[in-house]
Amino acid sequence: MAILVDYSAIAVATVFSQKQRGVGDLPFLRHMILNSLRMYHKKYRDEYGQMVLACDTGTWRKDLFPEYKAARRKNREESNIDWVSVYEDLNQIRDDLEKYFPYKVIAVPGAEGDDVIGALVESFQEFGQHEPAMIISADKDFIQLQKYSGVKQFSPMTKKLVTDANPMKYLFDHILKGDAGDGVPNVLSPDNVFVVGGRQTPLRAPVKKEIADKIVKGTLAESDPELYARFIRNANMIDLTYIPTKIKEEIIRIYNLQTGEQTNKHIRSYLIENRCGQLIDCASDFYAKFS
Repeated sequence: MAILVDYSAIAVATVFSQKQRGVGDLPFLRHMILNSLRMYHKKYRDEYGQMVLACDTGTWRKDLFPEYKAARRKNREESNIDWVSVYEDLNQIRDDLEKYFPYKVIAVPGAEGDDVIGALVESFQEFGQHEPAMIISADKDFIQLQKYSGVKQFSPMTKKLVTDANPMKYLFDHILKGDAGDGVPNVLSPDNVFVVGGRQTPLRAPVKKEIADKIVKGTLAESDPELYARFIRNANMIDLTYIPTKIKEEIIRIYNLQTGEQTNKHIRSYLIENRCGQLIDCASDFYAKFS
C-alpha cells in the first residue's frame, strides 16, 4: 500500500513551468516540488499510506535499444537550459527529501521511475495479496498496471484519474503503436526512423488485427521474423514485466531497507532553514500517518 510518485517526471515538468522565472532558481524549484508532494500526500495518505518517490537513474533500455529517448537527448543538448545545473538542483532536492521527509526515495542505477513503480506494484501482488496503490503520474504507460486490483493513477497534468476499461488491450495496442515520445517506433518501422527524421510506416487497423491474430496463434515469429523482432523490441521498451530481474530485486531491496520513519520532527526545521515560508504553516501535511 503506497502513494507511488514519478518524481523525475514531476520535477522536470516543474522546471519547464518555471521558465519565465529563469531556470536555476533553486528556492522556487524546491518550493514548487515540495508543494506538489504536499498536496498529493495530504490527499492520499489516509487511504494509501506512505509516499514513495520513484526516481530516474539512467536506463537499462538503451543497452537493448540505443535509439531509446535519443531525440530527448538531442533536444536537451540544443536547449538553452543548463541541464547539468538543473539536475544538480533536482538531485539535491531528492536527497533532501530522503533525509528530512518521511518518504521512501528509490533510485537504482539503470532503472527509470517507471521501473521502480512497476516493480513495486508487482511486488504488492505477491502471495495472493492485492495491495492498493495510487500512482501519481501523467504517463499512460502505467495504465498496464491497472490489471492489478486496487491500482489507480492520478494525472498531475489533467487533474483527473487515468483509467482504461481494458489495461491489457491498451498495453498490446501500445506495443504495436510504439511510443514516439520515447523514440520507440511502431512495429512496422525500423529502429532509427525517428533519429533520421523519417516517417513511420502507417499501422492501419486491418494490419493490426492480422498481427494480433498471428501473435495469438503463435505464428508471427515464423511467418515474419523481422516484424516479430520489432514487436519484441517494443515489448521490451514498454511492457513493465520485461524489467530485468536484477533491477527488480534491487528496487525491492532498497524499498525494504528504507523505513522513511525518521524525519517527521525535522520537516518544520527544514522548511524554516530553506525559507519555505508559505509551506511552514501547513508542515503537518507532509507528516506520515505514524506521526
